[in-house]
Amino acid sequence: MAQQDTDQQHAGVLPVDDEGFVIDTEDVEERETAWRERGTSQPITVVGNPVLHKECKDVTEFGEELQQLVADMFASQHTAEGVGLAANQIGVDLKVFVYDCPDDDGVRHVGVVCNPKLVDLPADRRRLDDSNEGCLSVPTAYAPLARPDYAEVTGQDEKGNPIKVRGTGYFARCLQHETDHLYGYLYIDRLSKRERKDALRQMAENEPRYPVVAND
Repeated sequence: MAQQDTDQQHAGVLPVDDEGFVIDTEDVEERETAWRERGTSQPITVVGNPVLHKECKDVTEFGEELQQLVADMFASQHTAEGVGLAANQIGVDLKVFVYDCPDDDGVRHVGVVCNPKLVDLPADRRRLDDSNEGCLSVPTAYAPLARPDYAEVTGQDEKGNPIKVRGTGYFARCLQHETDHLYGYLYIDRLSKRERKDALRQMAENEPRYPVVAND
């Protein structure tokens, strides 16, 4: 499928495939760099910070303030060497996440989703993958967590246009993980009590490799 013209892409509208899903695999280096260079890296909030443990507010304004937030999020994600980042992970109470994430085939996906909602998939499309999962807000800790290896998210792009995003494997995990954040859930909330305790122990015993916001 042909790319949309430059003006449309500059407006934040990614091209879509025949099924209406965004094509987020083109010009990834240029798009990520353009966002990141406009932004200022912020420290990451960690488990225990109240902003991480409640549902965020819907994005209703798609102006310059949101564009700057997205740029700051890309910059922060890059500093922390993450593959996805939700706004509340830099202390902002809004439903928006960014991603720069490979799928299991090594294809890089870069994009922005506001007001995301996970599509409820039929049982025959829910093959579980129990790979390890980590989170920038639970630094240095990892635990296996079963999630579907395919995910679809609906929402809006940074200009307010309706979008659909889909992913497989590691990227599917990222879409689910980041959407969870915006509804007040960390991945450790989906673990057993023993596994959650172990993850928090890992976090306590190691130093994060990026700036974090200390909890009071």
